Amino acid sequence: MSTFWKLFSKLRKYQFKVAGNIFCNILVAVFTVVSIPTIIPFFKILFQQVEIAREKVAFTMSADGIAQWSKYQYSRLILEEGHQTALLYICILIVLIFFLKNLFRYFSLAFLVPVRNGMIRDLRMDLYQKILGLPVAYYTNERKGDLIARFSTDVQEVENSILNVIEVLVKSPLIIIGCIIFMLYVSPSLTLFVFVLILFTTLIIGGISRTLKKNSATAQKKLGSIISTVDETIGGLKIIKGFGAEKFFSRHFSSQNTAFKNLLNRILWRRDLSSPLSEFLGIATVAVLLWYGSNQVFDNQLDPSTFFAFIFAFFSVIEPAKSFAKAYYDIQKGLAAADRIQEVMLVPNTIEEAENPAQITQLQHGITFDEVSFRYATHEPDVLKRVSFEIPEGRVVALVGASGSGKTTIVDLINRFYDVTEGSIRIDSHDLRDIRLSDLRKLIAVVSQDPVVFNDSILNNITFGKEPVDLNAVENAAKIAHAHEFIMATENGYQTVIGDRGVKLSGGQRQRLTLARAVLKDAPILILDEATSALDSESERLVQYALNKMFKNRTVVIIAHRLSTIQHADIIFVLKDGLIIEKGQHGELMAKNGEYRKFVQLQAF
Repeated sequence: MSTFWKLFSKLRKYQFKVAGNIFCNILVAVFTVVSIPTIIPFFKILFQQVEIAREKVAFTMSADGIAQWSKYQYSRLILEEGHQTALLYICILIVLIFFLKNLFRYFSLAFLVPVRNGMIRDLRMDLYQKILGLPVAYYTNERKGDLIARFSTDVQEVENSILNVIEVLVKSPLIIIGCIIFMLYVSPSLTLFVFVLILFTTLIIGGISRTLKKNSATAQKKLGSIISTVDETIGGLKIIKGFGAEKFFSRHFSSQNTAFKNLLNRILWRRDLSSPLSEFLGIATVAVLLWYGSNQVFDNQLDPSTFFAFIFAFFSVIEPAKSFAKAYYDIQKGLAAADRIQEVMLVPNTIEEAENPAQITQLQHGITFDEVSFRYATHEPDVLKRVSFEIPEGRVVALVGASGSGKTTIVDLINRFYDVTEGSIRIDSHDLRDIRLSDLRKLIAVVSQDPVVFNDSILNNITFGKEPVDLNAVENAAKIAHAHEFIMATENGYQTVIGDRGVKLSGGQRQRLTLARAVLKDAPILILDEATSALDSESERLVQYALNKMFKNRTVVIIAHRLSTIQHADIIFVLKDGLIIEKGQHGELMAKNGEYRKFVQLQAF
C-alpha cells in the first residue's frame, strides 16, 4: 500500500479544497444521521402511539437529553396544532433535512473535482518530466507502446479506480460511524447481532477480491503489449505490406487481443460479483434482522417506532458499505496501474549532474577522448576499446567504418546520452561529467540520418523551443539550409503543419528542415550522423551545399557512408571493432593502401 500513500501524499497541495470536502461530508453524515430519528415521531403519530410529555424539558448535549427534548417539542406541537398538522411539519422537516444533506453532498463533490483533476494533471506531468529526464539507455530496453500505455491507460485507470473513490473514503466512514452510534444507542444487543452478520459477509466478499490486484497488473502489461504491437505495425506498415506479412501480424495481434479479453473477462466477473453479492448478503442480513428485531418488539424489549428507525439506520449503512466494498475493489485494480507508473518514477537516472558543475559556453580547444572504453550493459562486450583521439576546435572530422564499429557510439558519448565505462571525454579541460548537461547540449547541434520532425508547424519545427523567436533569423537559417523556397511553396508557409513525422514533406525536405534547425541553434559543435545517406542525388546535392556553408567556424563530426561527404575532412578516423586503426586525410589514407582504401574502392562507407 506504499504506492497508495505516495499517491495520496499529493493531496497536501490541495489541502484547503480537501478540507472543504471533508467539512461538507461531515455535514452530509450529520444530516444523514439526524434524518433517522425524525421518522420515530412520524410513526408514533401515524400509529397513534404518542406519549405526550407535558413537563418542559431543557436542551442538553447528550443523546438522552436530545431525545427527551425532541419528544417534548413534538408533544407540544401535537397539543397546539393537532396530529395532522404535526405530521405535516415532521414531513417538511424530513424534506428539509434531505435537501440540506444533498446540497452539501453537491458542495463536497464540487470541492473534489479540482482536487481529482489536479492530481491527475500532476501525475501526468511528473511522469512526463521523468520520461524526458531518463537516459537514452533506458529506452533501448523498453517497448515504446508499453511506456505509452503507462502514460495513458494506466494514468486513466488511477483516476477511474482510485481518485474517484476519494469521496467514498471520506463520506462513507462518517455515515457508517454515525449510524452505528445511533444503532448502539437504540439497541446494543441488536447492533451486536448486526455486526456478526456484517463480519460474515465481509469475509465472503474479501475472499473474492484477493487476486484482483495481481490480475489487474497482468492486464495492464498485456494492454501495453497490444499498444506496442499497434505502434510497431503503424511504423512498419510499408514493410509489412511489402513482405506480405499481414496475416502473420494479424494472427500475432489476435493472439494478444484474445488473451487480454479473456483475462479482462475474469477480472470483470470477479469485480462485478461484489455489488450483487453484497446486496444479496445485505438483504439476507436485513431479513434475519427483521426476524430477530420483531421478536424483541413482541417481547416488549423494543418500541415498534424505534425498531423502524433502527431498520432505517441499518439501510442507511448498507449503501455506503456497498460503496466502500466497491471502492476496495477499485483501489486494488487502480493500485496495479499505479504500481506500473511507480516503476517508471523509481528508475534511477544514471546520467547524473555534478554537484558543482563547470560552466562552459564555448568550445575553445577541442574534444579529447582519453582511453575510452564503453559497453551498453555489464554482460555485453565493449563497443569501444581504450580509444584515444582528439578533435581540434574548428576542424572537420570524419568517422569511417563498417556498421557496428563504434561510430554512432562516439557521437552518443559526446552528447552524453551514455557515460563512458572507462576513461574520460573532455571538452577543453573539462570532463563531460563535470559539465552541466544543459550547457553541454547547448554546445552541440545534431543532424541524424532519420530526420526527426514533429506534427507541428514548420516554424515550430525549426525554432524547436528556442525563445524568443526571431522570424528573420528563422528565414535566414532556412535559406542557408536551402529550405526557404519549398517552405514558401507550401499552403501556409512557415505556419504549415507538416503532419505526423513530417508525412507531408519529402525525405529531402525533412532533412533540410532539420538542417535549418541546426543552423538556427548556431552551436559550436555540429554532429552529422549519416545526414545524406537516405537522400536521392538532387536532395543530397542541396543538403551537401547547405552543409558546406554550415562547416564554417564550427567543429564538425561526420559519420558518413559516401566519399563525397568525407573526402574533404581535415581528419578521418577509421574504426574497426571498436578500435581506431587508421587516421589522416583522404590522400594520406589512400596512399597507405589500408582499410580506408578498401572502403573507398568498395564504396562501403
